[in-house]
Amino acid sequence: MKPKFKNTLAWEQAQLLMQPAYIRLMDNLRKELEQSVWEGSYQEVETPLPGHQMLLTYQERSVTVDIWTLCFQVCFLDYHPNQTTNVEIDTSLIDETGDVDWQRLETKTQNVVRQVFANLL
Repeated sequence: MKPKFKNTLAWEQAQLLMQPAYIRLMDNLRKELEQSVWEGSYQEVETPLPGHQMLLTYQERSVTVDIWTLCFQVCFLDYHPNQTTNVEIDTSLIDETGDVDWQRLETKTQNVVRQVFANLL
């Protein structure tokens, strides 16, 4: 579901965070896959948002992970895919100068990716 923002500032903060979060997410997914028994492939999707999904497979099991949902989990506080209320930006990912705090972004992204793989077991 497309996130809703409470004001223009929240939208601008999301704009600042989304691309870096996506890049760090894809890199961390790749790293995790390299150490995992799971195999991953990417699929383009049009709904609910145009983007990508990752299909994870191991033996007879397969799991589809929505990349946007993971990005939203990184950028927003307590994000849930079916959330109907305004999202809350994780402002701890923005430093005092208004730029991305790369270390915090990396740490949170790693945690989100680890959680995805931990839930597969």
